[in-house]
Amino acid sequence: RRSPSEEEAMSSFQSPETPVFLEELHAAYVRKVSRDEESLEFVLTSYLRMSGVYWGICALATMNRDIRAELDADKIVRWVQSCQHPSGGFGGSEDQDPHLLYTLSALQVLVLLGEDLSATIDAENAAQYVASLQQPDGSFAGDEWGEIDTRFSYCALSALSLLGREPLVDVEKAADFVLRCQNFDGGFGAVPGAESHAGQIFCCVAALCIARQHSRIHRDLLGWWLAERQCDGGGLNGRPEKQSDVCYSWWILSSLCMLGCAHWIDKEALAAFMLRCQDPETGGFADRPGNMTDIFHTFFGIGGLSLLGHNLARPIHPVFALPVDLVQTLGLSYSVFPQDETSGNALFDPTEHDDDDNNNNGADPPASS
Repeated sequence: RRSPSEEEAMSSFQSPETPVFLEELHAAYVRKVSRDEESLEFVLTSYLRMSGVYWGICALATMNRDIRAELDADKIVRWVQSCQHPSGGFGGSEDQDPHLLYTLSALQVLVLLGEDLSATIDAENAAQYVASLQQPDGSFAGDEWGEIDTRFSYCALSALSLLGREPLVDVEKAADFVLRCQNFDGGFGAVPGAESHAGQIFCCVAALCIARQHSRIHRDLLGWWLAERQCDGGGLNGRPEKQSDVCYSWWILSSLCMLGCAHWIDKEALAAFMLRCQDPETGGFADRPGNMTDIFHTFFGIGGLSLLGHNLARPIHPVFALPVDLVQTLGLSYSVFPQDETSGNALFDPTEHDDDDNNNNGADPPASS
């Protein structure tokens, strides 16, 4: 038999009205996932566990939960330390090879737990590992095996920002490579000439914001491509002719926020779609209503609602995917387009805007020709 709170959640979920945000259930879901070491899923996802830990902790942080009270923070810190290799990079788990993706996740986990990176890990070695992966054309390989992807450009610049070691790489060359990946439709792909994809767009736009090269983006064209991703049900898809998915609420909305174009989509319809993706019994978010929940979509669902100005106590930062107050405390540097003052969600300190560009800043979507 369900408890009164579960009955209320079910009633809200099934109501034609927009469901409520189920914070307590989501916090319980993250705690449950963090303790579940016996499931098949736990074994099969060992290669990306570091990112999974980041998603869970950042979800709790965005809800302003007491992370150290709800999770075994000291155990997590020791585990992260055990994942650093002599090369300086971090693997997805203890027995996994080092990779840029998991190196960034490891750093994010530690700063979310309030750790001083220079005192907790070999920070200088980690920075040297990231820098060693930059290629002559400015791109970054994900690891020693050489795969090139704009995701890794973002991971590298974000990781070096957290480490305070940006001068170790050629930031301008890194930005030049990312800009070569912008397509005729305004979007960005994994490499030059690759298909535009919302996940890659976040990585490219955020990388350019960290590099303070955002003004070189074709803002109006990219903003239009992103706004066109909204589907009839209110959700967002990652590419044309695909279904909407909660994770794109983060990839696309964060990009629109950085571009100052978040008001180009129907935010209320998007929020309603996202809230319908909650599981009213167990907590957590699924990719779309009625599907199974997972920690990946749970984090991006909570992060997306935060960007929409939902009543979450610690707003998340669209560039660094960390709480805004933490980004300010760490003194992380970035530059974005001026924000729409009518959005009701002030994500940035106005003094951090770079207004020195000639794009259609803060304007409405370009008219169709």
